[in-house]
Amino acid sequence: MTRSVLRRLARKVHRYVLLKTNQVKYIRKLGIETDYPEAIHLYGKVAFGTEPWIIKLGRDVHITDGVKFITHDGGTLLLRQDVPDLELTFPIVVGNRVYFGNNAIILPGVTIGDDVIVAAGAVVAKDVPSGCVVGGVPARFIESIDDYREKAIKRSLHLGHLRGDEKDRALRAYYGRS
Repeated sequence: MTRSVLRRLARKVHRYVLLKTNQVKYIRKLGIETDYPEAIHLYGKVAFGTEPWIIKLGRDVHITDGVKFITHDGGTLLLRQDVPDLELTFPIVVGNRVYFGNNAIILPGVTIGDDVIVAAGAVVAKDVPSGCVVGGVPARFIESIDDYREKAIKRSLHLGHLRGDEKDRALRAYYGRS
């Protein structure tokens, strides 16, 4: 193995260990802009792209497995023979109290407001206003956060306060899998 391959592997291992052991250090190491690194919650593998330092995250942001933040348009590589200085790289800004479902993709230049849920698998290509749920490809408005809250309360199993084994036992009992 060459030295550069070993260095890249060591960097990946270091980032993985930081992610698993100290998310605050991981966020800071990547250079992501936030005033609240302790209020960013990462669940699984998240890709912040090659320019994480132009991503800004608010407070109480939950990012689940497979979410990708893409800050540049890689398609410009095909055009650089004719336009050598072509570059389309834009920041991503995320407000407060935002949840990203698994495998959501956030494209360059997007701003997401406060109190937003981005559904699993959504591709967010345009700005998202505060107080809504978006989903689909491309992501579109589904409902207001208030409507979502009302529906969620009606459908709730009321076990969200439980943790670990206690929650597991309660869910198994509820579904008859004791």
